[in-house]
Amino acid sequence: VGRDCWWGKCSFSSWTTTYPRFRTRTPESLLSEIGMLIERYHVREVFDDTGTFPTGQWLTKFCEGMIEHGFNEKIRFSCNMRFGVLKQEHYVLMRKAGFRMLLFGLESANQNTLDRLNKGIQVGDIIRGCEMAKKADLEPHLTVMVGYPWETKEDAIKTLSLAKELFRKGYADTLQATVVVPYPGTPLFEECKEHGWLKTENWEEYDMRYSTMHSPIDEKEIKELTQGLYKIFFSPRYILRKIISMRSMDDLYFMKK
Repeated sequence: VGRDCWWGKCSFSSWTTTYPRFRTRTPESLLSEIGMLIERYHVREVFDDTGTFPTGQWLTKFCEGMIEHGFNEKIRFSCNMRFGVLKQEHYVLMRKAGFRMLLFGLESANQNTLDRLNKGIQVGDIIRGCEMAKKADLEPHLTVMVGYPWETKEDAIKTLSLAKELFRKGYADTLQATVVVPYPGTPLFEECKEHGWLKTENWEEYDMRYSTMHSPIDEKEIKELTQGLYKIFFSPRYILRKIISMRSMDDLYFMKK
């Protein structure tokens, strides 16, 4: 499933009935809830798992409210975010407002796949987005997907290579690789039905551990590719970078987790 669904438009993660009708809470409503979590439950970390956190004037008002209420000094806030929608000043404001991690759906480094998924971005937007977020002292987390019915093993390796390169350069703090799953009700699921790409409709296997679509890459190779991405975390460079970047005992706690 994609982690930065474009208001219901991504073809593999969104129900076709979502876009263009949707509702958002007001910034004031979310700020009120955060204040309650801090005061009543002494919460110190919040992750908003909305498909993608609102941007534009909504984001500006929310960040300004976090600063005005002093919540930026009491909690760390993380969320899902899209590439290609924020400028440098937005990332800087988010960091000032107490944001810590931004989860981006890289999904693929192949432009053909990004277009077919209706991501609305170019590969270059991925690189620039990571650079800007890190420049603002935020922590990008990248998710990539393997097992598209139209991608070859070389295409998948290209995606994983981009994620690793961004990680090695310090433009991403953490990486995640999963198997593409065409959830029922999404355009990708209907495309799979039309072309006979589905391997099974046993919904218990639709949990990103199994390959539920036919692909040029066999299931064993798909699992090896996804699992191989995590080896990069055992490198001395990564461990040293995390130690140097620690700013408090809270950071040590998150690293331990």
